[in-house]
Amino acid sequence: MAKGDKINFSTPSGFPEFLPSEKRLELYLLDIIRRVFESYGFTPIETPAVERLEVLQAKGNQGDNIIYGIDPILPPNRQAERDKSGETGSEARALKFDQTVPLAAYIARHLNELTFPFARYQMDVVFRGERAKDGRFRQFRQCDIDVVARRELSLLYDAQMPAIITEIFEAINIGDFLIRINNRKVLTGFFKSVGIAENQIKSCISIVDTLEKLGETKVKQDLEKEGISAEQSREIIEFIKIDGSVDDVLCKLNHLSQNLPQTEQLSLGVTELETVIAGVRNLGVTENRFCIDLSIARGLDYYTGTVYETTLLGHEALGSICSGGRYEELVGIFLGEKMPGVGISIGLTRLISRLLKAGILNTLAATPTQVMVVNIEEDLMPTYLKVSQNLRQAGINVITNFDKRPLGKQFQLADKQGIQFCVIIGSEEAAVQKSSLKDLKTGEQVEVLLENLAEEVKRRLT
Repeated sequence: MAKGDKINFSTPSGFPEFLPSEKRLELYLLDIIRRVFESYGFTPIETPAVERLEVLQAKGNQGDNIIYGIDPILPPNRQAERDKSGETGSEARALKFDQTVPLAAYIARHLNELTFPFARYQMDVVFRGERAKDGRFRQFRQCDIDVVARRELSLLYDAQMPAIITEIFEAINIGDFLIRINNRKVLTGFFKSVGIAENQIKSCISIVDTLEKLGETKVKQDLEKEGISAEQSREIIEFIKIDGSVDDVLCKLNHLSQNLPQTEQLSLGVTELETVIAGVRNLGVTENRFCIDLSIARGLDYYTGTVYETTLLGHEALGSICSGGRYEELVGIFLGEKMPGVGISIGLTRLISRLLKAGILNTLAATPTQVMVVNIEEDLMPTYLKVSQNLRQAGINVITNFDKRPLGKQFQLADKQGIQFCVIIGSEEAAVQKSSLKDLKTGEQVEVLLENLAEEVKRRLT
């Protein structure tokens, strides 16, 4: 770089950077999500940000969105070190684009150290090489849970997912939302029953998954481009538009499974859906929080059974705010045995961005500090430090102002950061072990004995 050239220190496109008020909101939401996850017995793990490319591309997953080129190339003077470690420059690596495929590799690596069913949560950063735009990021935090078993996994784990989603979003208090539930076997079974060829079903599912985004006309056009007849396209559209109450939809599905040809897989999907819905109800999720939506397909190849998408009512343009489903073979591709799993994911960075923009959430104060001990006499700093420590030991977050400024300026500084209380101690107050406590929200100022200060602050904070 030539002398005098300016360094471009702007944030790389698609990589978010938070102000303190935004980061505090993220941490607040993470804490809510973590508490709910742990209340259902999920335990935390962490997987590397970087995986072998062949792992990430297992099952044909999102090759277009992988960020490539992560390779531990060492300089020539450290070549021997690289050779000794067993690393080779030709090993293809990439940043993980989700947490489900890395989970499968993690289980394969630690199979003998884990107990099953294995219920884990992760709240890590993932990376996608997609076009950065408003609400879409190349780096973002996902909050995932999955339960994985060996050979068999109860459908009641599928039923728990809507209960967990409900608890999280009710605790966040973002308004009315709807968890839309379907089963991939219902879709694939229906496609078979109307004569769709086996090799066309995957494409049909991907096209159906775009209905909400692209509309009915475009879906019909795309189906016919795949060689689906106009009559079959009509039947598919009519099928995925079946609506009504949960019981109405289940009744219509049972009727179809009894009257269409080759409905073995359709019937199995309906039976699984009935089991999941019964479990959701038994877990206390109210009927206004979930529905059966036959257009929900989840485009990823590895989903095989129950699938979910969650929509914020009145803000449907935000898209799904939590999604997931059941998979039977994802872990097995690494181990060669059946290991079914089910999970959900909240793209928290995207969600926060969308909810802030829509005015559904607000950022928190820039600091968690509740009290500022102001500095009006430098000689009293030992007293200020002692009072600050006493408040902290009582569980109160405190800033001690080490710089002497006019009192009004210190009040302004506290108010700008969202600090509610200022403790004022001059020589007269110190002599009689008293302080003045000023509430910057109300403007009220009261005298308080130092021995009662922590108790008074706590009383006023509640």
